[in-house]
Amino acid sequence: MEVILIRHTAVDVPMGTCYGQTDVPLKESFEAEAACTKAELDACGPIDCAYTSPLSRCTRLAAFCGYADAVRDSRLLELDFGEWEMMLFDDITDPHLQTWYADHIHTPVTGGESFMQQFQRVSCFLDELKTKPWQRVVIFAHGGVLVSAQVYAGLVSPEAAFAALPPFGGLVRITL
Repeated sequence: MEVILIRHTAVDVPMGTCYGQTDVPLKESFEAEAACTKAELDACGPIDCAYTSPLSRCTRLAAFCGYADAVRDSRLLELDFGEWEMMLFDDITDPHLQTWYADHIHTPVTGGESFMQQFQRVSCFLDELKTKPWQRVVIFAHGGVLVSAQVYAGLVSPEAAFAALPPFGGLVRITL
């Protein structure tokens, strides 16, 4: 099965904001960005099923691309940034921040989750998806989900995952 994962378009929050699972607005450039994403997706061929994170930055892109009925699944949410949600990274005074910076792969955010916890959540979704009879699936999600899927597919290591982060509106293709 081919899985096409699409990162939501640019969000309208200050640069350096830790927005994770908060439902934040999109930039005014949404339609222009989404049109580019839709053209790239349309070139991939027919889609058998569509899934999306339940956050509006993903559902809105799914609808723009013709998948308003995409199945919403909370396992496709971005990393839970817990107590740091909607804070600028530069303003976080939590002493745990440096520990997380040193090992974000295994260290959970205060009140949130680690990258490996997010990876396990995404892996459970992909394990279930593999049991479906479809040829091609599209998933509208977040950067952390896209890099988790690439780790799952063996394309990158957890340590190199965020170097493989696609741009806003970007596509990643994996095979299950």
